[in-house]
Amino acid sequence: MNDYTKTTVIVGLGALGMLYASQITAALGPDNIYFLGDRERIERYRQTPFSINGKPFSFQIEDCTKVRPVDFLIVAVKYGALSSALDTMSASVGPDTTILSVMNGIDSEEIIAERFGREKVLYCVAQGMDAMRFGSNLTYTRPGTLCLGTRTEGQESRLRDLTRYFDRAGISYTVEADIVKRLWGKFMLNVGINQTCMAFETNYSGVLAPGKPNDALIGAMKEVIDLSKKEGVGLSEADMDFYINLIKTLSPEGVPSMRQDGMARRYSEVEMFSGAVRRLAAKHGLPVPVNDMLYEKIKKIEAAYPSLPHES
Repeated sequence: MNDYTKTTVIVGLGALGMLYASQITAALGPDNIYFLGDRERIERYRQTPFSINGKPFSFQIEDCTKVRPVDFLIVAVKYGALSSALDTMSASVGPDTTILSVMNGIDSEEIIAERFGREKVLYCVAQGMDAMRFGSNLTYTRPGTLCLGTRTEGQESRLRDLTRYFDRAGISYTVEADIVKRLWGKFMLNVGINQTCMAFETNYSGVLAPGKPNDALIGAMKEVIDLSKKEGVGLSEADMDFYINLIKTLSPEGVPSMRQDGMARRYSEVEMFSGAVRRLAAKHGLPVPVNDMLYEKIKKIEAAYPSLPHES
């Protein structure tokens, strides 16, 4: 089977799901790339006019109960929707399906592997993109890069198949020798930038300027460095500087996904960031006052929302 006939399913029609679907469609055509949904979601999506950088774009949506196993499956949902996503994607996963999570955080791969088998799940970190979705409209100037790696013996052939496919699809990637450290590095970045932008209701330039938001950004990231040492990963301040410099390459007026959630009055992924930091810190008896502060500020913001369903 050549790369033009391999099938790819994406679970989650958010910013990253739209981004990768549009890239694959542009390079390989629309026939073998689609999203999964239940009947209600399919009807809603089919009636929704999507756009990417101001241009109309249509996506293929398939009934999750009527599909066959696919070659590649990309998980791009919000953290709170992961449990239901596992059910949605179940019929699409066969023995040869390779699963990739582009979710933030440090535990989505483990959760997916527990359900479908560790051998199927490659580790991935999505970074460097400035994709922003408001309603059904996606804008971006930088598509970013996927950092890929293996953690289970025997996955090398899956990784080769995936990278060959990405070469054809025009998706930028790197293969990482230490994917766990890269995963924790992105986690450190998100704990800092995502939460600070939401808690202080600001953008990238507002966080990078001297002041309380910048202090919170640095403090939250340093707490992850301390926690990573307890967890045997060993991030350093040099790693923190690398990710802060990465933020500086993004549009100053841009905002990360949690700030987008706050602006749209959607519940955020705070439990995946400071929630996870607090849980792991408690295990090690490690104080994390900056993450405590950010967690409380974000929870207070969300408590003021009208009663809305969690976004999936």
